[in-house]
Amino acid sequence: MNVMEPFRDRAHAGRLLGEALQHRRASWPEPLVVVGIPRGGVPVAAEVAARLRAPLEAIVVRKLGVPGQPELAMGAVGQAGAGAGARAAVVWNDDVVEAVAVDEAELAAIVARESAEVERRAARWRTDASAAAVRDAAVVLVDDGIATGATVAAAGRVLRALEPARLVLAAPVASPQALAELDGFDESVVLSAPADFHAVGAWYLDFAQTPDELVDQLLRRTPPG
Repeated sequence: MNVMEPFRDRAHAGRLLGEALQHRRASWPEPLVVVGIPRGGVPVAAEVAARLRAPLEAIVVRKLGVPGQPELAMGAVGQAGAGAGARAAVVWNDDVVEAVAVDEAELAAIVARESAEVERRAARWRTDASAAAVRDAAVVLVDDGIATGATVAAAGRVLRALEPARLVLAAPVASPQALAELDGFDESVVLSAPADFHAVGAWYLDFAQTPDELVDQLLRRTPPG
């Protein structure tokens, strides 16, 4: 599928993505779990989970934005993986880091600040059952779009440490360059990878910020029977 028109909103994108993934499900091992990246990835993932009749989990990752240009990602930090003393996963976009020339002290401060926010959100949205749900399962990692790839790369590292049987990356739209550079996933499913990609939000008619309360609501939904 190659969707060239903007999505109405995240729910619309999730329904289309779920339809595309449904055709692949038979080739994946059981059980299946859908994992969304809060906040914007969760409304997309909720629609995917509903279509695939799979439980919905969340994994917390934060963009490491350039000072003064927070939407430009230098990298991303994700919640700690499995095991006692596990460290947060940090992924850098080296080209951006070199281009903006942020000094090491400022980089360290940004990582510390975003790591603290990751832990706060992880305490809110992850449960002790989450790691058990992922291990030996087919896992579909969902975000609302992929720009630099740093966010999904960090999430992928954390999930891979939890030993899924198969790790699938899924998004409505992505930068072709980011897709070409991503590794660590067994499979990628993207509805549109336009050559003129500039920003994820440009491919949505409604790209309003997703509130924490909506993420809470979606993650509390009863899993399909």
